[in-house]
Amino acid sequence: MFIESDNLSSILGWMSISCWVVVYSPQIYENYSRQSGEGLSIRFVIVWLLGDLCNLVGAVWGGLLPTVILLALYYSTCDIILLCQIFYYRWKRGKQNTSDNDEQTPLLPAEGNRGHENISLKYIFARYFGALVLVFGIGISAWWITTGFQDKEKSPKRSHHGTRWEIHLLGWTSAIFYLGARTPQIIKNARTRCEGLSPALFFFAVFGNSTYAWSICAKSMDSQYLITNAGWLAGSALTVFLDTIVLTQFLYYRTRKQTQPLTHNEL
Repeated sequence: MFIESDNLSSILGWMSISCWVVVYSPQIYENYSRQSGEGLSIRFVIVWLLGDLCNLVGAVWGGLLPTVILLALYYSTCDIILLCQIFYYRWKRGKQNTSDNDEQTPLLPAEGNRGHENISLKYIFARYFGALVLVFGIGISAWWITTGFQDKEKSPKRSHHGTRWEIHLLGWTSAIFYLGARTPQIIKNARTRCEGLSPALFFFAVFGNSTYAWSICAKSMDSQYLITNAGWLAGSALTVFLDTIVLTQFLYYRTRKQTQPLTHNEL
């Protein structure tokens, strides 16, 4: 017995939400544990924030459900937290360097690097896939719990403050921002060898975007419906490709096990 398209779309949507809820926490913890945010490109975070803000405005303008608006607000808040970490740890390190009169302190502390090198790739990805199964399970559970309320919230009201083309423009704009954000991070990774970067950020982003795109396609393959959602589909699908490149970089640099010290890299 096959699952109805609406139910399948809803299940995939909840799985996507579950991925996005946890996607930021590994990098936030990585920055905290290293007392450094230099694994991230500032341009990556800023442009990603612009994409999330476009999503937030589109959600409010389009009169979407409050839960969708709250999630968009949550994403933007997490982006701001990452930016605050980067600047705070730079300020803290600069203050320490001034007091110690030591200009050779690396941007990515060696103490944090050694602990990460002892963890095998097999263990890392086994842990990630285990977490992914848990996250998907939570998403499916959330869908099951909210099934009884779907009839009441099935047709969210649209705001009259925005027209369809304006909302579509926001969708395409956010897609461009999401795609553009990855390029400076990929370039930075080539210099830093992905040190200070949590692969979980991109691992969960891949599955968050994949399940989001699948949820749109599962609902309907009607050409007009797909055209309406083309901006979000393009943004999700192409971002998955770029995030896969980042994960490939992480695998490449970890397997090479380079021992050369990192240089001071400007953004």
